Amino acid sequence: MKRVLVITYYWPPSGGSGVQRWLKTSKYLPENGWEPVIYTPLNPDLNSVDQSLSRDVPPGLKVIKRKITEPYGFYKLLSGKKKGELLQANMVVGQKKGFIQRVSGYIRANWFIPDPRCWWIGPSVRFLSKRIRSGEGFDAVVSTGPPHSMHLIAMALHKRFNIPWLADFRDPWTKIFYFKHLGLSQKSLRKHKALERSVLEQADRVAVVSSQMKEDFSTGEYSDFAGKITVIPNGYDPADFSSENNPELASAEQQIKTVLDAGMFVVVHTGLMPESANPDMFWKVLGDEVKSNPELGKKLMIVTMGQTCRSVVECIAENGLSDNFKDLGYVPHATSVAWQKRADLLLLPLRKEIESKAILTGKFFEYLASGNRILAFGPTDGNLALELRNTGSGTICRFDDIDSIRKAFMELSHAAAPTAQQMEYGKQYSRIAGAASFAENLNQITKENKI
Repeated sequence: MKRVLVITYYWPPSGGSGVQRWLKTSKYLPENGWEPVIYTPLNPDLNSVDQSLSRDVPPGLKVIKRKITEPYGFYKLLSGKKKGELLQANMVVGQKKGFIQRVSGYIRANWFIPDPRCWWIGPSVRFLSKRIRSGEGFDAVVSTGPPHSMHLIAMALHKRFNIPWLADFRDPWTKIFYFKHLGLSQKSLRKHKALERSVLEQADRVAVVSSQMKEDFSTGEYSDFAGKITVIPNGYDPADFSSENNPELASAEQQIKTVLDAGMFVVVHTGLMPESANPDMFWKVLGDEVKSNPELGKKLMIVTMGQTCRSVVECIAENGLSDNFKDLGYVPHATSVAWQKRADLLLLPLRKEIESKAILTGKFFEYLASGNRILAFGPTDGNLALELRNTGSGTICRFDDIDSIRKAFMELSHAAAPTAQQMEYGKQYSRIAGAASFAENLNQITKENKI
C-alpha cells in the first residue's frame, strides 16, 4: 500500500467544518490503496472542540504531532481572554470592530503571511525533512488549507525530495470573501498573490471544492494551471446518518424525541451563522406568519447550534420569535446530524458577499444526506444554486427578496421529501466517493512522477 503524508492544521479534537474533509478522507483512503499519515499541530488554537470525532480516526492510523507557536496568545492577553479559552471564528474579520480587533486585524494581515500559522512552516519543514532523511518514506504529500501555511510546508518538501504533491483548497486564498476586508498593504497583497501562484505552479495537482473555484484558479493570470485543477467536492459520510452502528447518533435522536412533541415544525441551522450571513428577511417572514397563524406559533421551533452571532439572536427577537427559538451552542457532531434528520426545514445562508458564488459548503452535503428540505440564501446563479436544482433538495433566495423568501417558505414547508432519484444523485457526494477521487489523483501524480 502506498503512503501519503497529509499536512493539516485541523484534526480531532478540533470541531467544526475544517476537520471533516481529511478526517473522513483518511477513513476511506485505505480502501483505495493509500495509507494516510497525518501531520498536525500538538497544541492548536481552536474555534471549537468535539471529542466525539475521535471515533472516526481509523484504528492504527499514524498521527504525527508537533508543537506549534501561534500569535493568538498575545491577542488573548490584549482582549482579556483566559488561557485555554476558545477563539471565536473569524475573530479579526468581523463587520463591527473594536480597537483591539482593528489592531489585531492589521497585524494578522500584514505581519503574518499567509496566516498566523506561518511560524510553524520552518520548524515543520526541518522536522519532517529529518524524518524523511532517516528513512520514513512517502509516495506523495497532500496539504490542505486554509490555513495556507500548510501548502508552504508541502511545497518545501516537494522541492527538497521531489515527492509528488497535491494541494487541496477547501476555501479560496486571495479570492475568499474576507480577503478584501483584511486591510492589506499593497506589499502584503503582492506577497499573498506570489505565494498563491507558487503553490499553483509547483503542485502536481490542485484540488478545489467547487466548479467556480476551479474557474478562478484556471483563468486570467492563472490560465497556465488549468490542466492541473480538479474538483473534489465536500460530502457526507453515510455512516454518520445511520444510528445502527453509531451509539452517539442513536442517543441524540432519542433525546430529541423526548423534548419535542410529534407535531412540532422544526427549523434548523447548524454551524456558523455570523452577522454577514443573517437571513433577516426570513425572520421577518417567519414572524409575520406566526402573527397571522397562531397555530404555527404554537408548533414552531427554531434551533441553531454551533456559533450564532448575537445580532442574529437580536433579529429573531425583534420579529417576535424569542419564545420559539433555542440556541444550543457547540454540540457534538452526532447531535448536529440528529437535528438535521429531525428538521422540517434546514437553513443554509451563505455570506452576503459576491464571492459566495463559489462556495459549496460541507454543510450542504450533510443537509442533502438528511433527506430534508433546504432553504438557502445567497447568489441565485452560484454553485450552491446549481446543486440545489440538480438534487431537487431545496430553494435559494436572495437575502433581500422577501417575496421569494415568503413563497419558498410556504412551498418548502408543505413539500414532500426528495424523490429516490434525487437521493441517488446525491450519493456521488459521499465521503467514500471523495476518497476514491483523491486516490485516483494521487495515483496519477505518482505515475507521472515516474515517467
